[in-house]
Amino acid sequence: MTIEVWANVDAVARRAAALIATEARATVAARGRFFIAFSGGRTPWIMLRALAYEDVPWENLHVVQVDERVAPADHPDRNIVQLRASLRDHTPLRAEQLYAMPVEASDLEFAAAQYGQTLRQIAASPPVLDLVHLGLGPDGHTASLAPGDPILELGDADVATTGLYHGWRRMSLTYPILNRARQILWLVTGDDKASVLARLRKGDASIPAGRIRRERALVLADQTAAGLLEPH
Repeated sequence: MTIEVWANVDAVARRAAALIATEARATVAARGRFFIAFSGGRTPWIMLRALAYEDVPWENLHVVQVDERVAPADHPDRNIVQLRASLRDHTPLRAEQLYAMPVEASDLEFAAAQYGQTLRQIAASPPVLDLVHLGLGPDGHTASLAPGDPILELGDADVATTGLYHGWRRMSLTYPILNRARQILWLVTGDDKASVLARLRKGDASIPAGRIRRERALVLADQTAAGLLEPH
């Protein structure tokens, strides 16, 4: 795991946008397509707005969701609402290049399996994503892999649903597909993340984030989140 520390949230977001653009260009040149998964959160939306101004091969991008709340289609807490506003409204990304998690389905377990099938159709079987953007919660959760949820123990599904967490059920990518990703990009900002980022750096597997593979992981942190990191 590599950690870069930047001055503030905006600097983290701009660095992330530039890195994604660079990775997208290189991957498209090598393999023709770039599969990326985005999480939600305030810093990622700043990153996505910055990404709209980068040199990105948009016609060759395929964007999937890391996780989503089980909420109505236009609910402001839905990650897809922000993804569409950030990418569809400000870039040439076409509707069919953005794959929304089907959280409005009546049978959520079947819908999760269908999303997994979609990933196999677009990104091989088993699906391999080129880059997965993750956040880090103060409790050590990432994606919607929260402490104590049965989803943490799934080893035979790439997409699954969770129990209630902060008032919502979620649909989320699981460890198998996250740990097959070619690159993990963590964005970690805010002083409430300082202690858990220190645990993540040490590889603490008692927090959900600590079970994500480390060898292809880059953390972009602001100075407040990095406040408890011991110098290497």
